[in-house]
Amino acid sequence: MGKKSKRSKEELIAKRLARAQATAFVARPFADLPFEADLICLRELVPAATATAKLTEEYGGHEVTITSLLPAAWQAWRRDDGEILAGMQVPVSSTDASRDVARGLLAAVDAEPGTSIEATTEPGEGPRLQDILDTSHPFDVRVLENFDYWALPEAESDADVAAALQRANDSVAPTEKLASVASAYWTEMSGRTYVRWARPEGEDRVVDAMARLQAENANDLSGIGTFLGYFRAHGIIVPVWELEFGTQVDDVEEPIAAFGKRLDEALNTTEPMSTEARRVRSGIVSRQLTIH
Repeated sequence: MGKKSKRSKEELIAKRLARAQATAFVARPFADLPFEADLICLRELVPAATATAKLTEEYGGHEVTITSLLPAAWQAWRRDDGEILAGMQVPVSSTDASRDVARGLLAAVDAEPGTSIEATTEPGEGPRLQDILDTSHPFDVRVLENFDYWALPEAESDADVAAALQRANDSVAPTEKLASVASAYWTEMSGRTYVRWARPEGEDRVVDAMARLQAENANDLSGIGTFLGYFRAHGIIVPVWELEFGTQVDDVEEPIAAFGKRLDEALNTTEPMSTEARRVRSGIVSRQLTIH
C-alpha cells in the first residue's frame, strides 16, 4: 500500500509539472532551431512566403511546408492533394508558439486530405518544433508576391472567394529576402523602403555591437541606410534601417555583406565600450519596440 501510494504521488507530481510546463510562457519559443530567425520573420514581418521543412522519422518523416499565412489564418492544413502546411501568422496563440505550430503540423499529419486545423490557445502538453523537425533538412525560404500558393480551387468558381483572395493579394507589401546575409528582408511600405535583419545572437550583444558602430558613424549599412531602431520579437531583435525610396534589393546585397563583417567584428570584440558608445546605446534602447 505504501509503495503504491508513493507511486501515485510521484505520478501526480509529474502530471502537474508537465501541465505547468505546457502553460508556462516561453519568451524565446524557437530557440535552438538553426532557422529561428527566419521562422520569426515569417511570423511577424514577411507577408507571403513558404519554407521547406521535414519531420523527423519518429514523427513520420513527412516533407512539410512552413508558410507565413494560410487561408483564414489556419494553424495548419492538409490539402486535398495530401500536402501538409503550417501557418506562422495566426489570430490566437498559447504561451509557447513552438508548441502551437507543432500541434498543428501533427494534427494535419493525422487528418484526412482537405482538413484545416484552427489555431488554439491550449495546444496541450505535446512536443514542440524542436522535437519534431529534422534540423539537418534545408529550410529554404521563398518570398512570394502574393498568396496564390494557397491554390484554392474555389477561387475559380466562387466569385466571393476570388474577391477575398484578390483583396489579400493586394495587401501584400513588396518584400524580398537578401541573399548575401542570413535572415534579412528588404521591403517597401507606404512609400518607404526598409531593410529588417533578424539577429539571433541575443539582445544585449547585438545592441552593444550596434552602439559601437553607431559611435563610429558606421551603423548605416555601409552608407546606404539610416538606422531607425529595432523590434523585439520572440526573444530576439530585428534591427531596422530605412533606405532611400526606390533602392532595390540588388543595390543592398554588397553593402549589407560588408556591413555584416563589421558587425560580426563588433559582436566578438572584447574591448570595453567607449563613453560615446555607452551614450549611444541608451538612445538605441529607447527606440526599441516589442511586437511579441
